[in-house]
Amino acid sequence: MKTKLGLSVGFLAAITYFLGLFSGYTALILLVGYVLLCEEDSWLKKSVVKALVISLCFSVLYYVIDFIPTLLNLVDDIFGIFKSSFYPSSIHSLFDFFQNGLNIIKEIVMIILGIMALGKKTINMVVNKAYKHIQ
Repeated sequence: MKTKLGLSVGFLAAITYFLGLFSGYTALILLVGYVLLCEEDSWLKKSVVKALVISLCFSVLYYVIDFIPTLLNLVDDIFGIFKSSFYPSSIHSLFDFFQNGLNIIKEIVMIILGIMALGKKTINMVVNKAYKHIQ
């Protein structure tokens, strides 16, 4: 099946997953908005919403993990006011490890979903169930 742009439905869904991986949110949101407003294929709509939700979830997780090191940097700044230091490098290294691991997981998930979308296949997730309630 083709979209109104003349692209296959699977290819447009794959583009959405890859935009979620390689670009910022502006391009992703524009493409998701276009699909939701102009396209009629329900599988495509579910796929683009899934791509957006997955990207947002990984961003939220990334910043939740980043909160502790940021808080520790604030404490270090306070200590710096009094010409002292508080920098637990092992904690920063641990959270860097978690953030890097999260980035790798996001890349793997988005690449797998993008490749699967080319064949109009998907992995059922909670997003699909949430999308049914939106309709």
